[in-house]
Amino acid sequence: MSLLVVGLSHRSAPVSVLERAALSADAQTKLLQDTVAAEPATEAAVLATCNRIELYADVDKFHAGVAELSTLLAQHSGVGLEELTPYLYVHYEDRAVHHLFSVACGLDSMVVGEGQILGQIKDSLARAQELQTAGKLLNELFQQALRVGKRAHSETGIDRAGQSLVTFGLEQLAVGAAVPDWARGKKALVIGAGSMSSLAAATLARAGVAEVVVANRTFERAERLARILLEADDNTVTARAVPMDAVADELTRADVVVSCTGATGLVLTAEAVAHAVEGRTGHPVAETGFTAVKPAAPQRPTGLGADDNCPLDLAAVQPGFSVMGEAAVAGMDAATLEQHAAWVAGGSTVDRRERRSPEADAELITALAATAATVGRIPERRKPEPVAERPAPFFFLLDLAMPRDIDAAVHRLAGVRLVDIESLAEASADAPMAADVDQVRRIVADEVAAFGAALRAAHITPTVVALRTMAADVVASELARLHGRLPDLDERQRGEIRQTVHRVVDKLLHAPTVRVKQLAAEPGGAGYADALRTLFDLDPETAAVVSGAGDSTRNKNRGPA
Repeated sequence: MSLLVVGLSHRSAPVSVLERAALSADAQTKLLQDTVAAEPATEAAVLATCNRIELYADVDKFHAGVAELSTLLAQHSGVGLEELTPYLYVHYEDRAVHHLFSVACGLDSMVVGEGQILGQIKDSLARAQELQTAGKLLNELFQQALRVGKRAHSETGIDRAGQSLVTFGLEQLAVGAAVPDWARGKKALVIGAGSMSSLAAATLARAGVAEVVVANRTFERAERLARILLEADDNTVTARAVPMDAVADELTRADVVVSCTGATGLVLTAEAVAHAVEGRTGHPVAETGFTAVKPAAPQRPTGLGADDNCPLDLAAVQPGFSVMGEAAVAGMDAATLEQHAAWVAGGSTVDRRERRSPEADAELITALAATAATVGRIPERRKPEPVAERPAPFFFLLDLAMPRDIDAAVHRLAGVRLVDIESLAEASADAPMAADVDQVRRIVADEVAAFGAALRAAHITPTVVALRTMAADVVASELARLHGRLPDLDERQRGEIRQTVHRVVDKLLHAPTVRVKQLAAEPGGAGYADALRTLFDLDPETAAVVSGAGDSTRNKNRGPA
């Protein structure tokens, strides 16, 4: 077994990087095709969810495999290799099996214990099978991962430790209230009709919303989802479908919006949401929690980065440059923004005692300078905001897409609450772990050991078959020679001799072949196949033919020589 996985997830990379590295369906297809066409890989599968991108492959060489898979991920994600590499993780052989089994059980999910990952693993396997990039190893691995995940959910209480990302997101929108109490009577707009959007629509319907409106680029899919909701027995919701160009009008009627599409750009801009709020209230929407700083002229503004230690050269900044929107904070987390904002607000308004050490500030300022140089913008100061100053939200948005569907600037709008993948990641970091998690970990460890033992045992099977084939050929040859030397033997005598010789050979081979399978199943047992071939002078091509007969998919993947 030479299983290798290279990937990045919410545990290794910031959401801004995950968002940029997200793979479309077409990109996943091309990545799989290019991976099996590469020299080190014979099989490949991609597991891409809203918070992880992983490439699995059966490789001939470890280091060459890591280099090739990393390069391919960077190439197809559009994120440069040098930028992507610090966020990548690598697992090999048993560790790769352990990782996938842990993912299947929900142990590596943003919401521990969520079961939706099983459907995503199933889809990943189906895609690889359809493209014929999954051979014997990955078929067995992913099918076993699905069984392990189901076992974890059926034998433990891991479901109590977590929930689907949809449920967790709705709980964050409800701000401590029970979701059914919060949702009762509200009107919901669901943008998208894929698996995540469908789950969100069904969850909202069961929670008691009065109406679900489904918008999708393919209107027929939106109609199908609306019809499913209407026909469900566990809710009394009203449901209807609308085309995507009706979303702007529906925003003014909705109380809750859930968006999860495969779009590469924003589906809802901050301006669109602000316009919807104005349509509901009749008043211009206010912004809270941020002080926008916009210099009126290209010269260096007073108090903006005026400290001698600030490396930002703002003299070249164009008039009216924007400090709004996601591009202004690309690649920077909230904590970094808070530290950098001291420079933006100026020395006269910031208590320098609030700043961290000079060394830490130097690193943060350097990062800010790089961001400003790249996008031509700098973020505004994000000041601490007393809870009482922000009005209670009346418009709720849940963005489950990666890359995001809803502009992050919506966070600033008064009366609006936006929960997205980034805020879900922050909230889930503090979620309690259930006691059942330890039991699931033991299940994973046992299943990894069993899977590895089975693969190692299977590795020696072709050699054992080749040995028995050689023994059968020797017996047949000797019986033929005996027939020539003793032509007067009748058929009964020949049958007795034939059975006796076969019994002797079988008894001689039984103990060593059983024992070598046991030894090969143990860690480090791969060398026993080589030893057996050497001791009995077995033809390597015979073993290869036996092995290839059971792995026609992999041979087909390699294509013509």
